[in-house]
Amino acid sequence: MWNYLLPILLLLGSNVFMTFAWYGHLRFTDRPLWIVVIASWGIAFFEYCLQVPANRYGFTVYNPAQLKAMQEIITLLVFSGFSVLYLGSALRWNHAVGFALLVAAAFFLFRE
Repeated sequence: MWNYLLPILLLLGSNVFMTFAWYGHLRFTDRPLWIVVIASWGIAFFEYCLQVPANRYGFTVYNPAQLKAMQEIITLLVFSGFSVLYLGSALRWNHAVGFALLVAAAFFLFRE
């Protein structure tokens, strides 16, 4: 069971770091771009420290398409929470429909 759960947990953690690296600076638009690029790279380092092991361990129990589908869905979940809680942006019905279609795609990727 741990072999199946560990990649998911690592992907969740990596996506939290990457979401902050890519979008966290949007609350600090008064900072020079070169500073936020360097800060984002620093944050992204920790994302890679989790993403690479997630894929390495995940590849023992999931195929590459399944790993990518999980990563995308986790990204959407993390980004949705981040967007609402950190950036104060609203999610609308069309966002939910689009996310649901991606979940449907993952459903088919996990079918034998």
